[in-house]
Amino acid sequence: MTDSIKATGSDTHNEARTDGGPASDPAELRAKLKAEVCAEIDHWADHITALSDDIMRHPETGYRETRTAAVVAEQLRGMGLEPVTGLARTGVKTRMKGRSSGVTAAVLGELDALVIPGHPHGDPETGAAHACGHNAQIASMVGAGLGLRAVMDRLDGDVVLFAVPAEECVQVQWRLGLVDDGELHHTAGKAELIRLGEFDDVDMALLTHAGAASPAIGVGGEGNGSLVKRVRFTGRSAHAGGTPWLGISSYKAATIAVAAIDAHREFFKDEDSVRVHHLITKSGDSVSAIPARTEMEMLIRAANVEAMRDASDRIDQALRGAALAMGADVEITTGVAFLPFRNDGPLAELAHANGCELVGEDDCALVSGNFGGSTDMGDLGYVMPVVQPFASSGRDGAAHGPEFWTEDHYAAAVVPAKLMAMTVVDLLVDGATQARRVIEESGPKIGREEFVALHDSLSGTRTWPAAAQQ
Repeated sequence: MTDSIKATGSDTHNEARTDGGPASDPAELRAKLKAEVCAEIDHWADHITALSDDIMRHPETGYRETRTAAVVAEQLRGMGLEPVTGLARTGVKTRMKGRSSGVTAAVLGELDALVIPGHPHGDPETGAAHACGHNAQIASMVGAGLGLRAVMDRLDGDVVLFAVPAEECVQVQWRLGLVDDGELHHTAGKAELIRLGEFDDVDMALLTHAGAASPAIGVGGEGNGSLVKRVRFTGRSAHAGGTPWLGISSYKAATIAVAAIDAHREFFKDEDSVRVHHLITKSGDSVSAIPARTEMEMLIRAANVEAMRDASDRIDQALRGAALAMGADVEITTGVAFLPFRNDGPLAELAHANGCELVGEDDCALVSGNFGGSTDMGDLGYVMPVVQPFASSGRDGAAHGPEFWTEDHYAAAVVPAKLMAMTVVDLLVDGATQARRVIEESGPKIGREEFVALHDSLSGTRTWPAAAQQ
């Protein structure tokens, strides 16, 4: 797959080292350490790009990323680190110690892929495909670690490298089944890891996401929060040709629900960026019988928690009304996929400055507005400062589609590895003064218990039997 990583950094760039003692000028020290980590990352560029390509060609969906997690653990052990595995089923985490502790910055990568049948780099059996660039994220996380290990003895804080599972909102029915069985509490990986306390020892987090072919780097923007729903209509089966009047069609209830949901769309506020998506995932077992069971999977996005609640209640009304119209039962299970996302300003400022230094101001864009999608970096942003810049994938195909993949692995993995490593240097050099500033200026966050309570307040199962609605 890739060349092995020696437990020590390359000796090619040792001339760039500085002792980082208290007498060093902070700006000069920062520049020297950044030059050293970038030189080290360049030394491993072929390894990083090969890793990105390898993971792209072996995609796995969320909470099932066993091969990818094993590859990450192998990479980290090759760096002389001791990874902890199996976190929230497949997460992999390790810590690199600085010369003093007190502040910890995490560099993240996401393990999972989407389900895009027919994708040119997809798995023909499962349909899994890296149509969102998480393969490059993992490689950039490893690359950042390769650069930073050369300077950890001169940083005043620790670095956690964390490969996290299940960011993509796919296979919701299966994930909710894991929740039903008590194996998970949250459907998305970062929320589950927060609940388990795996981010308790982290103060801030960086992650770089794949973007379009240009710009080379983009920093900023906001994302929607999202809820998932599993809907089960239950009617009564009967012979579709001979005695249809004896049946209650769960499928008709679902189609009425779809129309009722569409009727609500014009009443959502424009500034709330509400989006509602649905699939009928199962309906009946035979076309010759009135369908007794129809199941739907839904995703509701909105820009803030209040709008998420409002949209969820409206959708439940539509579902309940459709069941009543047909005399069917309906069971609605709602769970949080992601909380709304925003980049923390002080951390984004550092990332943007480093992006401009790397690729030039013309190719490092400041992004504003809501990009419409969702990410569980939003969840993490409720408990700590976060930033998620975008890096060029080398392609302009629509993300989450068959035309999107990592075409330029250097731009998608090596450049963001440098970006994150340089930002970590800024944060942890000179007594970690910048890290402490970021924590202070990013404003209040919530604790783990409050985070779980917020999720739970948006979640739950509601059942309306037809008899109770009469």
